[in-house]
Amino acid sequence: MQCPGCGMQRSFIALIKGDLLDSLQLYPALIPIFILVIFSFFHLIYRFSFGTKVIIGLQVIVVAIIVAHYFFKIFHHQIFL
Repeated sequence: MQCPGCGMQRSFIALIKGDLLDSLQLYPALIPIFILVIFSFFHLIYRFSFGTKVIIGLQVIVVAIIVAHYFFKIFHHQIFL
């Protein structure tokens, strides 16, 4: 059984190589995670007035993508066994 984070390293390597489509197929939450980390970093420096709401929204989106992708992998794996 795969974990919810399986594929993240392969997705990161594909992203470094410039293969955006392959990266999204391997782990679709990687790019939103990067956006969340970068925005959080800038929020710590510049203290945006709307920053906490954006961070919470991004966290909800990232978790939803991770959970949806995990269930898709489980369902897809069960069908082809």
